[in-house]
Amino acid sequence: MPDLDDEHLVSARIPADVSKSDQILGPLTARQTAILATAGLMLYGGYWATRPFMAPLAYAALVAPIAAVVAAIAVGRRDGIGLDRLLLAALRFHHAPKQCVPAPEGVPSLPTLLPRDWQAQAGPPPAPLRMPCRDVDDTGVLGLARDGHSALAVCSTVNFHLRTGAEQQALTESFARWLNSLTGPTQLLVRAHRLDVTPLIEDVTDQASHLPHPALQQAALGHADFLDQLAAERDLLTRQVLLIARDPIPGGGGRAAHRLMEAARALEAAEITVSPLDAEESAAVLRLAAAPDALPVEGL
Repeated sequence: MPDLDDEHLVSARIPADVSKSDQILGPLTARQTAILATAGLMLYGGYWATRPFMAPLAYAALVAPIAAVVAAIAVGRRDGIGLDRLLLAALRFHHAPKQCVPAPEGVPSLPTLLPRDWQAQAGPPPAPLRMPCRDVDDTGVLGLARDGHSALAVCSTVNFHLRTGAEQQALTESFARWLNSLTGPTQLLVRAHRLDVTPLIEDVTDQASHLPHPALQQAALGHADFLDQLAAERDLLTRQVLLIARDPIPGGGGRAAHRLMEAARALEAAEITVSPLDAEESAAVLRLAAAPDALPVEGL
């Protein structure tokens, strides 16, 4: 086989939706088939119930809008999500409390001494805030109660476009081998957060006096001044790539952490460094996710 170069790359077509449900009846999935079959049986039962006193054409005209709405909900999609799931999510949001406070012991009711008018103006009391993550153990694994456990790791990035065709092909094959070896739910999250360059400026300033040449010292101090001015004029952002391995079985925290170690060994061939987070770093990631405007701790 000839060596690969920029003009001879082996490409592979990947479906746009790799988690798409299987189609069991023509273009319909099992969920869509169940919704349409249930609606069809109900409408057919209504036809037999109203047959003695209603003409078939009148019944068809009456239920045609209902059938059209059910069909649209069953087969319609928005942003890759079925309309039936969006409808259920909207109903859950409508019935969910809109005000939540961190009160694991519960929210006490208003004193009975207050007038009823004041109690009515106060509205419904807030509900206790139930976070998906219940705890972080000593190894940095997140406890998700009945949803199992998750382990977090930070991944380095690779400058892909500066590589030759053969190098790009090798990196792609290494990453594909890791994807094919996955045995559980895994997520790659690329997020942007604010960058605090104050520690870097202090470090450059402190190390400038130890440089062997005055020109290097002046260049280092100039670079520190540039970073200080840049931070004062702009809101600096940085990107972070997180790898999340989840074990859906309760008590599977060790398995989730082990899958991160397997990912670190597999992605090493793709020149990607996977660094699992400890308890303090995992807690910092959760705090930053809850308050995106906050500055992360040093090291994240």
